[in-house]
Amino acid sequence: MLASIVVASSLAAGALAQSTPLAAKRFQWDNLPYKADTDTGIRGFQIGYNRCNGTTQNQDSLCQTAVINSIDDFCLWAPPEPGKTVGDIEGPPSSPPLSSPPPLLLHADEDVGTGEMVAWCTKEGYGTRIIPEGALQGVQFIRTPHYVQVVGYIDQVKIDMQADDYGGEMDPHGADQRGNPLGGLLFSNAFGGNSSRNGTRNGTQFQQVIQWHNFMGGAQFCLKACDPSYENGWAMCEHIFDRIGCIYNAPSNWSKINGTFESCLGDDQLYPGQYIENGRTMTYTQPPESLGPITTVPYTPFTPSSSSCTPYTSASIYTAAAQLAPSSSSSASSSTMTSSASSTDSGSASATASSGSGAGSAAGPASTGAAGGQQNSQPGSGSGSGAEDLKVAGAMVAVVAGLIGVVAAL
Repeated sequence: MLASIVVASSLAAGALAQSTPLAAKRFQWDNLPYKADTDTGIRGFQIGYNRCNGTTQNQDSLCQTAVINSIDDFCLWAPPEPGKTVGDIEGPPSSPPLSSPPPLLLHADEDVGTGEMVAWCTKEGYGTRIIPEGALQGVQFIRTPHYVQVVGYIDQVKIDMQADDYGGEMDPHGADQRGNPLGGLLFSNAFGGNSSRNGTRNGTQFQQVIQWHNFMGGAQFCLKACDPSYENGWAMCEHIFDRIGCIYNAPSNWSKINGTFESCLGDDQLYPGQYIENGRTMTYTQPPESLGPITTVPYTPFTPSSSSCTPYTSASIYTAAAQLAPSSSSSASSSTMTSSASSTDSGSASATASSGSGAGSAAGPASTGAAGGQQNSQPGSGSGSGAEDLKVAGAMVAVVAGLIGVVAAL
């Protein structure tokens, strides 16, 4: 009883101490703080750093600033070292062991985790780790009216994920609103003309992406970045459907992506969780994990159309990977994991999604590469809409109220 009270009290105190939710903070590319998250709480402190440069460019980098620009220029979130599942890093045990083949998978995104994921990128110059050669086995980059998205298949062992890990979701929220990973930021030059709050890199405008989600696991990945000027970006890049993975959050023509590399234009998908039934728009409600594994979903996700696709070869666009020397941080050898979704289209309700299980502790601080002292992050008006700010504020109120209720009940 006493332990439960202590944990609940710590959660409430941590939520109250979080001065500004990560999704409400605004940063400029050319003036990033050393750490975007300067708070402490039940999840500890941000293990990495956001001010990344040539001194942090190596396969042991703890850079937690990612980008998404094009098919040959994007980052994914993955563990800083092998040996842990995404669930170990992002949340505590809350699900039964996975069966093989797994049901629709589970992820403890809204629980308390350590948030240690770091950026692995396709290009040099960002102060991050490089996705090794041969890891990306099929990629589609798509630009729509309101977001850019990259999806594909990956040999996840090459980015320090376990071969049998069905992963989880990263986003700028989390139960304590500090983000998963803690302090993790995403920037893009795809929307550079839409805001005055831009930084530059070699003359190219970069803008902070306010709403995004990234699912990793089961040999699949998907990263969607919503246009910061889009007032419904919070809905298009929704983060509450963390248990049903890429298939439902980023519907794509999955069966044709494995082994191919292409960049396309496309239409918007429906908001995650929405579907049309008998001419009516319906919204799916994800069941709580206490009810066990999700084995069925009552709809087939709508796959938006794509056009103007340009094909590429992996060797021609991922040149940084080819130049990468072997690194001890990515030296684990394993046969490529084959996702059960690789032979099914996005319409399969039994396709694998994301999962998290196990628990891990945060690694000690090792952020030694970035130059300069730490700066406090400053919230600003930025380009986020009023609806986004209200949503974030409402989430914080709900978290605190719920935790206080737990303490009172105990």
